[in-house]
Amino acid sequence: MKRPGLVMGLMFLALPVVAQVDPYKRDLIQLGYEQPLEGRSPLGAYAFYYHNQPDFLRTNLTLRLAVAPVYVDSELGISGVLGPNTDLGIGLTGGGYADGYSEVDGGTYKTGESFDGHSVEVSASLYHLFNPGDQIPLNFVLRGSTHYSVFVADDTAPGFQVPDNRTTFNVRTGLRWGGIEPTLYPALAMEMSIWYEGQFRSDSGTYGFANAPFDTQPQSHLFWTRAALSYTLPESQQNFSVKLQAGTSVEADRFSAYRLGGSLPLTSEFPLSLPGYFYQEFSARQYVLFDASYLLPLDSDKHWNLSLDAATAVVDYLPGTGQPGDSLTGVGGGILYRAKSDRWKVILNYGYGVNAIRDGRRGANAIGLLLQIDLDKVADSRFHPLEPGFWRGWRGLFGG
Repeated sequence: MKRPGLVMGLMFLALPVVAQVDPYKRDLIQLGYEQPLEGRSPLGAYAFYYHNQPDFLRTNLTLRLAVAPVYVDSELGISGVLGPNTDLGIGLTGGGYADGYSEVDGGTYKTGESFDGHSVEVSASLYHLFNPGDQIPLNFVLRGSTHYSVFVADDTAPGFQVPDNRTTFNVRTGLRWGGIEPTLYPALAMEMSIWYEGQFRSDSGTYGFANAPFDTQPQSHLFWTRAALSYTLPESQQNFSVKLQAGTSVEADRFSAYRLGGSLPLTSEFPLSLPGYFYQEFSARQYVLFDASYLLPLDSDKHWNLSLDAATAVVDYLPGTGQPGDSLTGVGGGILYRAKSDRWKVILNYGYGVNAIRDGRRGANAIGLLLQIDLDKVADSRFHPLEPGFWRGWRGLFGG
């Protein structure tokens, strides 16, 4: 799918909502980093500050602003534009490195076939709530955007021609019943959703080496669905979550294929996590992914917790990418510390990629660190994060 990053428009199931413009003031920081222990890999990291301000200038306006290194994502939400249950969002997003591409094939990160990309995007979104007053909201989302990309060589091989600059027109629509809060281990949430996204490019053609070019499709169509549940036992505070996702595509290419791998939870609206693998190691035309996690408190105050994670997928690789075998499994675990006020939490985790190929052998290891800080803790912890590609300024700052 689109470049890594963070999403907008998730709803927390246990709270009444008017529509998808967030009505609560928020200040939140999220950090994540993942380091494979074998082989050179694309950078897996994110960092952003999120601010949401209702009653911005007028009572029906909400400003959403998110800032990360060399990248900004903003949206002005206007409540009740087409009736009391339909909101409008006008977005402006842009900055460095968000449209870069990292080529990985057979467990090898090919820096000579990878490149940077910078972008700017304007968008308009409609959010309609079908069932106001119900505990689990049913929302319709329709979003259109114009996205301009500039591609430049980084450690790219001298004979490798990067893609021409292009404009892409995107349309996304979907139905979401419930939603998963994009935070570390949400206490209670569920989602069933189905989506379509079309990408229409002003420039297609080929890029890469003259004797082995890559195709860029003039248009790509993606269809995917997700069912998820997160629940916390009231007395013991043990938490478990399960998630089943599946997607297919028509005319997918390297800019639109689904990307699976790694275990960073906030790198996209629909993260396709596989513990122990490189971040976005696999490009797929189709996939089915099941993952589950379990959180066990270790002390009476519930500050220290043991986490266990597992994921397995069946994938149809994009031609020219992937590895032998279409089945992928990863497992992991870690230690999470949660402050008493729940204003911040941090987790150090480990992942093992069972089917990953490294130096001709199966199996790979990775460690990671996740930090969440809520600067303005409120009873309702829903928030709308960012668009895919947001965190990738880190790659430019630290060399990828």
